[in-house]
Amino acid sequence: MNIEKLKEYEAEFLEQYSNGFDDRNFSHIMKTFNPLKLEEFAKEALKKENFETPSLVIDGFFKVVSKSVFVSLFDKLKLKDAIATLTSYEKDMLSIEIYELLYGNKRNGFEGLVEFLTEYKLAKWTIISLVPYCINRHEDYFIKPTTTKNIIKTFELEDLIYKSKPSFEFYDKYTKALDIMKSNIDKSLSPDNVGFTAFLKVAMESYGDFK
Repeated sequence: MNIEKLKEYEAEFLEQYSNGFDDRNFSHIMKTFNPLKLEEFAKEALKKENFETPSLVIDGFFKVVSKSVFVSLFDKLKLKDAIATLTSYEKDMLSIEIYELLYGNKRNGFEGLVEFLTEYKLAKWTIISLVPYCINRHEDYFIKPTTTKNIIKTFELEDLIYKSKPSFEFYDKYTKALDIMKSNIDKSLSPDNVGFTAFLKVAMESYGDFK
């Protein structure tokens, strides 16, 4: 892990935006980044008591995805179509995976959700990682493929090979590496975990390391 490069990026970024994400000169870049409202919606739509009614959970899951600017319109429409075909039993199974991912055995829920969505060609990082991030913005990370690949390469994250199909093993290793990186920079650059990876993306773009 190249912490030296991270610190160089931090210094150059703060020289330009002295107050980090609160800097008024940076606000136009982050105008679409307002996660608090989505967090509030997700926590209400996917609260534990809602899991007594699987159809309510599935509806909430879709609405969280549909309200996010991070997921493509194409994938939102595909998810909508897939959900429309689900039987009551399938909704029960999907709600169980979502519960495990958010409140139970995270590995089992993650892998179960990947397996379930694979059938509909929707096992994508953006869909799998969105809801955990919305519920726990300071613990879980939203995984955006291009940004992730560039972070691994630029900061020399060892033993991490990105693959398009989500895996819990990669997610666990990658997020632990991001936690270490986050702990080494000024708190103003990590208002939450998407904020932190946004800082990395902007820094890489500014200094020619984003491909």
